[in-house]
Amino acid sequence: MHPAPSPEAREVARAAARWLAMMEFNADEFDHAGLKRWRESHSAHEAAWEKAQRLRQRFCGVPPSLGMATLDRPALARRAVLKRTLGVATLVPTAWLLGQQLPLDVWRADLHTTTGEHKRWSLADGSTLHLNTDSAVDLDIKARRLVLLRGEMALKVVGASALTIQAPYGLITVSRGEACVRLGERDCRVSVVSGSVQLQPLRGPRLTLGEGQQVKLQVTGAGSVDTFDVAQLGWRDGVLVAQNQSLGDFLRELGRYRPGVLRWDEALESLRVTGSFRLENTDRILALLSATLALDVQTRTRYWVTLTLRKNIA
Repeated sequence: MHPAPSPEAREVARAAARWLAMMEFNADEFDHAGLKRWRESHSAHEAAWEKAQRLRQRFCGVPPSLGMATLDRPALARRAVLKRTLGVATLVPTAWLLGQQLPLDVWRADLHTTTGEHKRWSLADGSTLHLNTDSAVDLDIKARRLVLLRGEMALKVVGASALTIQAPYGLITVSRGEACVRLGERDCRVSVVSGSVQLQPLRGPRLTLGEGQQVKLQVTGAGSVDTFDVAQLGWRDGVLVAQNQSLGDFLRELGRYRPGVLRWDEALESLRVTGSFRLENTDRILALLSATLALDVQTRTRYWVTLTLRKNIA
């Protein structure tokens, strides 16, 4: 049996699959430049892209009988058949990549959310669980343990007995308090909203976090303890908050709540954003950004949006 892929490997595979699909559907020079930067930014990215290309080659062959059959069809019919064939050739390896890197335990999780969705559950002991966008959790009631498989969760414990969150980089025990845990590509960020939380990293000593503190757990152990702004957890109320944040960072966060591709010119990275934005309509957020900043929103489809620097009109 193959070991379960790490969260980092899953994220890289998802990115490779998205790039693969993008390259197949009218990619422009901007797309190719973005892919080049992504591949060169990390050796794991290049390895994943090569794997995606090998899979693409395996599935892209068109059977001769199908090719001959299309020659006898009218032009429009030929294009339709070839489009469907090429679509299958692209989607099969993309789905295979995602299926290999996103194991069934994510899809079969006890509780989960889709992209752009956040949910709240009341547990039997009165505790409250929130799941952010694209997240999954398994429950082990007898062991009073929650297993965070993907994404981000907030847990508020009110009962006498503690609850433990199992994450890829350690255990987080919450007792009469509230904590938020977010899985990243290479770490797990733990933030304490109230009370105190006990952490047991995979490596290193146990430590205690108090209200207003956060730390990142990694394969090598716990990082330094920092303070955090509770506004970062506005997603529990369906709000994305920015306080003089770079537009690039804001858009990367916003992209977690949108299906499809969200791209932007490099020149937009350093613009600043301040405000509270309701997450139930991310298209409206983009419209607000366009109305207040020097950018234009170009929409190919609902799932393919590009932001460009607005040109001065004399």
